[in-house]
Amino acid sequence: MKQFPSFDRTIASDRASRQPRGGSLDPAVTSSETAAVVGSAGAAVGDADPNWLLGDNPVMRRIARSIDRAAEVECTVLLRGETGTGKEMWARLLHRSGPRSGRAFIPVNCAALTPSLVESQLFGHEQGAFTGAKGRTLGVFRAAQGGVVFLDEIGEMPLELQPKLLRVLQQREVMPVGAEHPVSVDVQVIAATNRDLEKEVEQGRFREDLYYRLNMIELRVPSLRERIEDIPAFIEFFSRKCAARYRLPVWRPSADVLARFCEFPWPGNVRQLEHVIEQGYVLQVEPQLPTRPTPVSGGSAGLPCLDLATLRERAIRQALEVTRGHKARAAQLLGVHANTMTRLLKELDRPATGGDAG
Repeated sequence: MKQFPSFDRTIASDRASRQPRGGSLDPAVTSSETAAVVGSAGAAVGDADPNWLLGDNPVMRRIARSIDRAAEVECTVLLRGETGTGKEMWARLLHRSGPRSGRAFIPVNCAALTPSLVESQLFGHEQGAFTGAKGRTLGVFRAAQGGVVFLDEIGEMPLELQPKLLRVLQQREVMPVGAEHPVSVDVQVIAATNRDLEKEVEQGRFREDLYYRLNMIELRVPSLRERIEDIPAFIEFFSRKCAARYRLPVWRPSADVLARFCEFPWPGNVRQLEHVIEQGYVLQVEPQLPTRPTPVSGGSAGLPCLDLATLRERAIRQALEVTRGHKARAAQLLGVHANTMTRLLKELDRPATGGDAG
């Protein structure tokens, strides 16, 4: 692999002491120098905050204006889009942009909630409400009083819990486990999903009334392949972010490499692009595009085989290969929770029960 070319030590040394904050798609701490290089693509909502990358895609600009409005009126928002498109980033931006910015922002991964404790986790419980309940807990909604609750992967919420969430949205109150009376709450709810909720409603897996309550404002975040004009700016942005973090040069791809990065489909979207660039910095090599599986004869529609178990195994192993065995990042790439990834790996370790090996 080719190593980094000579780098701009001035920029690297000037920013080496500062560490980026937040998650993989959260705004990074950037300097005015970085903002100047990114230019118009570095503008944020209202073009007032150069600390994260919006891009020039007109759809993203419309989303930014809608986020401004949703923050102002404090209504419920439903964010839709593929894994890795930055839905939580938009939720955090909405929180910072509105009157609730000084209060709590509590993210909840609905797919990771413990089935036996989910009601207590969300709505709290009173002392003695169940075996082992030695004290009372507030739960997510009461802990976020006055702030914002972000319900990620809302399509994974158990059907039996959905009426209780509907009560929060309609009555603005929760019923803690073991309580005799409901408790008023004041929170703004932002939900996100990569599922087709209309289809989930049709198939009886998601309540229609809850769906309509959640999408007071519905925003669809486009995939990275729908906004390829922003890929060069993202590469510049993430390269500078990593250069500051790892005290290495700012990576500037050649025209040929940049073209290949723009042509790549990026199934993991912006999160995957950031990971590819950061991986290059960690290994101190030029960032490499993930390898794409080569279809074999006998498959259909480009699939290497038709056995679902085999396809799943190949996807898991490819994700681990791309991430150099990093299970958490492989889970992000596959769009599953880390707990799900652990379960899938355990299933792969079990003795094979047959199936097409491809």
